[in-house]
Amino acid sequence: MPSGRPTYEDYARCVHCGLCLNHCPTYRLWGREADSPRGRIRQMLLVDENRLAIGDAFVTHMDRCLDCRACETVCPSGVEYGKLIEDARGRIERQYKRPFTSSFVGNFFYRRVLPYPSRIALAGKLARFYQRSGLQSLARGSGILRLMGLADRERLMPATSKDFFFSRLGKTYPAIGARRAHVAFFAGCIAQISFAELNDATIRVLRANGCEVVVPAGQLCCGALCVHAGVQDVATGLARKNLAVFLAEPFDAIVTNAAGCGSTLKEYAHLFPFGSQEYEQALKFREKMRDVTEFLAEQGITAPLNRLPLRVTYQDSCHLLHGQKIAAAPRKLIQAVPGVELVEMALGDQCCGSAGVYNVIETRAALDILASKMDCIRATKAQAIVTANPGCILQLRAGVRLHGSGQQVMHVVELLDRALNA
Repeated sequence: MPSGRPTYEDYARCVHCGLCLNHCPTYRLWGREADSPRGRIRQMLLVDENRLAIGDAFVTHMDRCLDCRACETVCPSGVEYGKLIEDARGRIERQYKRPFTSSFVGNFFYRRVLPYPSRIALAGKLARFYQRSGLQSLARGSGILRLMGLADRERLMPATSKDFFFSRLGKTYPAIGARRAHVAFFAGCIAQISFAELNDATIRVLRANGCEVVVPAGQLCCGALCVHAGVQDVATGLARKNLAVFLAEPFDAIVTNAAGCGSTLKEYAHLFPFGSQEYEQALKFREKMRDVTEFLAEQGITAPLNRLPLRVTYQDSCHLLHGQKIAAAPRKLIQAVPGVELVEMALGDQCCGSAGVYNVIETRAALDILASKMDCIRATKAQAIVTANPGCILQLRAGVRLHGSGQQVMHVVELLDRALNA
């Protein structure tokens, strides 16, 4: 689907065959047609034709979608469901009046925090104080979170890093050995306060494999969370800034370790009018944009890896597999580590329930989906769960805690980093 509003033809690609149903986490959970891809598409079309109002029922069914895009992978008609649900949420954002509390919190988060690195850092410092001062233990032990209805959400709160990644912005890290590539690293937003260690590991692995890594100053949040929530004006502004920053230097590649970010970054063209200067810039940007697993698999691992006797299973990140159509690259890298045994889980291509902020907005559904995922993981008898997206890592770590299954949870590049330093 080209940039711009969906047309009747975009909806009409859905022939209502039902092949998507068993791949949709919410349909599998509830068995309701209105919470299936084809059911949601039907509602979107009716709204587009002014035959259905944007009311509470429509908003509920759109909000319940994880936007995991598993339906796209199995669709024989090539329906671009991700763009349809994002457009529907954009219409909801513009035309529907949500309750005051959710509207205020949403506007504050998407419009007053995410676009501003200094505010993200401040939020990170406050979260770190809460987690490390004893307040978190007090809040959990006192029962106040349960009384406020926040207990489940609080358990999914990401831990903050000791040293935020913002201090690395503007730095260049030389390749170790002969330089094979000159790359830019996209650092993310929440990742800079909760996954600084993952970002550092990514840079170490890239450097060890002959990459000079630049972390451009001035980069902002990719806008993925805004896109998924329908806050398209903010996403467009973020995209415009990132295009200017990353296209200012002739990098061989622009690399991210967050599959959710990468999917949106590769689809920046959808945010701009067809044929505009920014649209053309977004196409050039896409040519260089790579997930770190994709990039390393293309380049090949040249650094020597030490033996790790470890049984692992791999959870496909939805926006890597279904959004970017990348399945083989992360598995190739996992299997490159001597001593690692990769055991595929059942339904490894199904969402874990993280889905951006879904586990905060639709917490009960996210936890039910996670419980099914943990059953599949437990059956593999794996010692570690490996994935390719920070959001998935948070959700799976919560699953390990809640279900007492004991596995380590790590990113593919953290596994490689461990093998480099074993």
